[in-house]
Amino acid sequence: MKDIRRTLGGRAFRLAIFSLALAVIAGCAVGPDYVRPQAPQMQEWLEKDDAGLKHGPAELAAWWKRLNDPVLDRLVALAAERNPSLHVAALRILESRARLGIATGNQFPQLQQLQGSVSDTGLSRHNANTTPAIDRYYATASVALDAAWELDFWGRFRRAVESGAWSVDAAMAGYDDLLVTLTAEVARVYVTLRTLEQRLFIAHENVALQERSLQIARVLHQGGDVTELDVTQAAALLAGTQASIPRLEAQLRQSKNGLSALLGMLPGEADRILGGPGPVPQVPSEVAVGVPAELLRRRPDIRLAEAQMAAQCALIGVAQADLYPRFSLFGTIGLSASNAALTFAGYPGGSSLGDLWSGESLQYSGGLGFGWDIFNYGRITNNVRVQDARFQQLVEQYKNIVLTAARETEDALTAFSRSREEVAFLEQGVAAATRSVEISMIQYREGLADFQRVLDTQRSKVQVQDQLTATQGSVLTNLIATYKALGGGWEFRFGKDFLPQEILREMSGRTDWGALLESSVSGETDGGSRE
Repeated sequence: MKDIRRTLGGRAFRLAIFSLALAVIAGCAVGPDYVRPQAPQMQEWLEKDDAGLKHGPAELAAWWKRLNDPVLDRLVALAAERNPSLHVAALRILESRARLGIATGNQFPQLQQLQGSVSDTGLSRHNANTTPAIDRYYATASVALDAAWELDFWGRFRRAVESGAWSVDAAMAGYDDLLVTLTAEVARVYVTLRTLEQRLFIAHENVALQERSLQIARVLHQGGDVTELDVTQAAALLAGTQASIPRLEAQLRQSKNGLSALLGMLPGEADRILGGPGPVPQVPSEVAVGVPAELLRRRPDIRLAEAQMAAQCALIGVAQADLYPRFSLFGTIGLSASNAALTFAGYPGGSSLGDLWSGESLQYSGGLGFGWDIFNYGRITNNVRVQDARFQQLVEQYKNIVLTAARETEDALTAFSRSREEVAFLEQGVAAATRSVEISMIQYREGLADFQRVLDTQRSKVQVQDQLTATQGSVLTNLIATYKALGGGWEFRFGKDFLPQEILREMSGRTDWGALLESSVSGETDGGSRE
């Protein structure tokens, strides 16, 4: 027994030393190291001279709060908590973390399996007669630990871990990108419905004004001062204005239903949060937009594209590792016993299964193996090419996303600046149209102007008032588009759970998630990619 232990210990020691030497040699990893590609980048915004834009650090972390609307603040918070699509993005983070755990585990012995068996054997009489040294009936018991470890000689598993870590970053960036889109969409829909409420209010005001004009025309017609044409024209104008109200009400209902969906609610459930009609939020006097260079760090879709690109770069190394031999350590150690009576070669008979736990039942084997796909007919090389082509596709996609980000930001800034200028002109137009209606009504009652003049001024007022209200809403939606294009809003997740507690409890009750669910709180990082 001591000789076996001494022999086993000596061989195990030499095997461990050899494994350590291989691990030292395996300090390199095949395949390219990721380097961020160069992408076209603007030095300054084209709208830099606009008086309403500040060039200091962008104020984007919770940009909607700059609109000073408590209802909007509440809606954004509810959407971040309840939106199902955002929950899916959070679950992708958990999935990517679990996949990273698989890749990390592959760096260690891939097989560590405890096996045991008990078998009962009965030989045929013919076989027993041909091997008289063995009992015809006997039982065998064994227990063993099998282990196998493919050494990471060429960095296959390290590259897989690298790819998995970047995939976690990609999942995080995907969550942030959806959060940016969600907050912007909630704000846009909210501004749209508040604008529709204001347009409905103005439409009802104009209906009241036109009803008074119609009444005046009827009175004058009955007195013989005007013809029936004035009455019919007044009635036609009134009917046209009244017809706009159902259309606006339908759009308002649809906007509220859309808002309910963003909040993870059924249609109508968001109404209690909105309350009655409210004012359109006010545009801040100045908007800080920062500099174009911040887009690469701030916009989650750019960070997502880079993380996907880096993860794919590591997969090139995984594929290249298949071009080289694989080295593995393997071994088995265990106990085995049988009650078969051996009566040849000097073996005494009478052993039993109870000897399984004795020192004489120890057995082991182990060694070093390698495998090399030397004839693969181009499969491995072409797989490397496939991975490299996919990487280059992502490089070009990354550059395109950077270009798209710059275009979207410039488009939003231009629309915001020009729509504010449009509002200034429309405000002058509304003031003039309102005064024109007053003058035409006075002149009409005094017989100094015909009714067509009254109709024209009222029609002009309806149009310019509605256009002003819609444009005021456009200023806000263009501002929201600017904040979205700048990548604002994802910092809202800092210090919060990615998933609601009820989902976490449901998952933990179904599956052992260990520390992955415990770490479901968002980390307070700047969102920058790995270097």
